[in-house]
Amino acid sequence: MDGRIRPSVGRGTVLDVAELPDVATLLDAAVRAVGGSRREGQVAMADAVAAAVDTDEHLVVQAGTGTGKSLAYLVPALRHAIAEDTTVVVSTATIALQRQLIDRDLPRLAPALAPLLGREPTFAILKGRRNYLCKQRLHAAGSEPDEAELFDPRAVSSLGRQVQRLHEWAEETDSGDRDQLVPGVSDLAWRQVSVAANECVGATVCAFGHECFAEQAREDAGDVDVVVTNHALLAIDAMQGYHILPEHRVLLVDEAHDLVDRVTSVATGVLSERAVSIAAKRAARLVEAGLTERLGEAGDGLALMFTDSEPGRLDHIPDPLAGAVAAVRDAARACVGAVGPADTADPEGATVRRLALAALNEVHDAAVRVLESYEPPLRDRTDVVWLAKSPKQPPSLHVAPLAVGGLLREKLFGDRTTVLTSATLALGGSFSALAVQWGLGRETTGEPAAPRTGRAKRTAPEPAAAEPAAAEGAAGADEAAPAADLTAAGEPRWKGLDVGSPFDHGRSGILYVAKHLPPPGRDGLDPRYLDEIAELIDAAGGRALGLFSSMRAAAQAAEELRERVEPPILCQGDDSTGQLVRRFAEDDPTCLFGTLSLWQGVDVPGPALQLVIVDRIPFPRPDDPLASARQRAVGAGGGNGFMAVAATHAALLLAQGTGRLLRSMDDRGVVAVLDPRLATARYGGFLRASLPPYWATADPEVARAALRRLDAAAAAPMASAG
Repeated sequence: MDGRIRPSVGRGTVLDVAELPDVATLLDAAVRAVGGSRREGQVAMADAVAAAVDTDEHLVVQAGTGTGKSLAYLVPALRHAIAEDTTVVVSTATIALQRQLIDRDLPRLAPALAPLLGREPTFAILKGRRNYLCKQRLHAAGSEPDEAELFDPRAVSSLGRQVQRLHEWAEETDSGDRDQLVPGVSDLAWRQVSVAANECVGATVCAFGHECFAEQAREDAGDVDVVVTNHALLAIDAMQGYHILPEHRVLLVDEAHDLVDRVTSVATGVLSERAVSIAAKRAARLVEAGLTERLGEAGDGLALMFTDSEPGRLDHIPDPLAGAVAAVRDAARACVGAVGPADTADPEGATVRRLALAALNEVHDAAVRVLESYEPPLRDRTDVVWLAKSPKQPPSLHVAPLAVGGLLREKLFGDRTTVLTSATLALGGSFSALAVQWGLGRETTGEPAAPRTGRAKRTAPEPAAAEPAAAEGAAGADEAAPAADLTAAGEPRWKGLDVGSPFDHGRSGILYVAKHLPPPGRDGLDPRYLDEIAELIDAAGGRALGLFSSMRAAAQAAEELRERVEPPILCQGDDSTGQLVRRFAEDDPTCLFGTLSLWQGVDVPGPALQLVIVDRIPFPRPDDPLASARQRAVGAGGGNGFMAVAATHAALLLAQGTGRLLRSMDDRGVVAVLDPRLATARYGGFLRASLPPYWATADPEVARAALRRLDAAAAAPMASAG
């Protein structure tokens, strides 16, 4: 299945909402279709989503694991889309949830609701252009050696084999979607046959525009009831002017706890010697040799300055580094001017120019942004710059916004109704911390806004033009729904709702804080921490997910404990994360150790996971350039930078990590936090209030006894079966 549902008969008719069954009736039908049971939290959330859509008031909903939040927002979304003949956009952070919505939830919902809604709802998935194979780039693959030449020659033959495989796949795929290619190829190989939005010449110019996979996906998404996308594409669509998503007035943001990080990533500029080299090589076929030589030399100078500079945040840019960045800026600008506009009569030549201009503009714009970030006084800056250097990655200069709340308020919340949901949003027992980061301000009090009177009718997407930014289309004033109302302070109106969880956390889980251990140090895991982990694993008979604050700590624990405990221990990096999680889930005694990517998204119900171990509170590193700059900026404004940034970051990860324990109604287990600061530090109360309400203890024997009982209970069915 390629994730696309063709429009069904009967669309185009705008219905009165009163003609359709209410949300409760539709939700009951949906729950029956998926074999579930009625959950009060799910009903409350569905009603709240419907009310938010009716009143144009933003909604923040925390829905704990097991609530069934996907159905709770999809049902009112589908009802609204069909009643008003419009499109609703759902944005998620992870591929796993996108696939769940497209491959499981929506295919079961659509036929179940069809008799009640008058027709079968339609849906599509839409990703960034880079996720789809580009036939024009595929046609040119092998004739553009600019990127491959920058790599070890031994990798080139492997690259060629992968590109050849992509040629073969192109003849059989209907979607061109990278996720449909199994097994996959390296990022380098995929870049040879794909383009970013700023590299595309547009369907009207491209020789393959009439059979473009990305354009087909966009066309499909323009005439369906629900479009599923991701936070990165949502940010690009809203902030960079490409307008890839169809016109919509209702946006549902799932995994909203990740929204700020994903938007920040999209808004971050990167300048590296490699990027300069690629830009020079792409421009070499189009401009005088002297210009590209000048750009190449500027890149060499930048690399030299990187070598002489210390990594980390750069509050002040040294003159030699500033001169190197300025040289790159000026040389790139000269090349841009010499390349000139694309010739629409020469599609292949237009593609070459577009690729060159994209690379040159990326380098130029990053250099400009770096230099301009230093113009205001330190206290008034809106960007932070840092130099990243590591043994595995070449040096690069990064520039990122100190905050994205203003961008979100203006670009995302200003002209549509937005529902933000996740299992972990109420940090410290309040939505305030994340609301500030999103730019929502204080929660609205008093009566909600009046229901909307206008309707955002579905409109076909604008055809792509030679310049993607020119494809922007806007509904007429008579068709546009009013923007979400603002409070008197000019902030978007929003309400918060915590619908809880059907799990009885106090009876199903124990939060054990190892209060007797010393605070974690900086020189690896304390031997007493390793002893504690060994005792917990022995008591549990394995079945442990170890969440560590660094890869070094995870590797140290795995290496040392493999000699001390009987259950097998897998460690992130031994294989792909997906394969490791599968092996962990399939073999009950096995343990899995890892770092950040395991804190979120691991869904292993049943006895394979009965113990979650957290080695330390996951504060950002003190030398993290962006977090430290944001913390300082909050402090300069009179706020508590530590609580607003570091503690909020830690609370979010702790809530996500400890949420791995209970994934089904029958799950039982222990969360063991080895960092005693969770119990002893002043900020510990804020962090504990962010976690599910497990029964708490600081007694190690209580935790171990509970694990031994769970191990015995899990082993009993296997013994009787044997």
